[in-house]
Amino acid sequence: MTRPFKCRRISSSPKAYYFKPRAVPLCELEEITLQLDEYEALKLSDLQKKEQDAAAAIMKISRQTFGNILASARRKLADAVVNGKALKIEGGPVQVMRGPCGGEQK
Repeated sequence: MTRPFKCRRISSSPKAYYFKPRAVPLCELEEITLQLDEYEALKLSDLQKKEQDAAAAIMKISRQTFGNILASARRKLADAVVNGKALKIEGGPVQVMRGPCGGEQK
């Protein structure tokens, strides 16, 4: 029996949810979906330069899970860039944390 997904915490939603190669009609593109937890892992690790332990604590997941999510996100991003695919950011088992007091909203 597989273990159920734990809800992962993200600090904010993306400003843009879709990226595609320029001058290629959307109907001609293959699409890759980057889940919101993968987006958050990329943001924490690669943009904010957090260590995996600290980033995992922020998302309320284990370091190993954070590493797996980050590896998956990097593979998807590389596939989209190298192979000219559209990238859609959506979904996943997440909970958005808003406000200075950590007010929760799904």
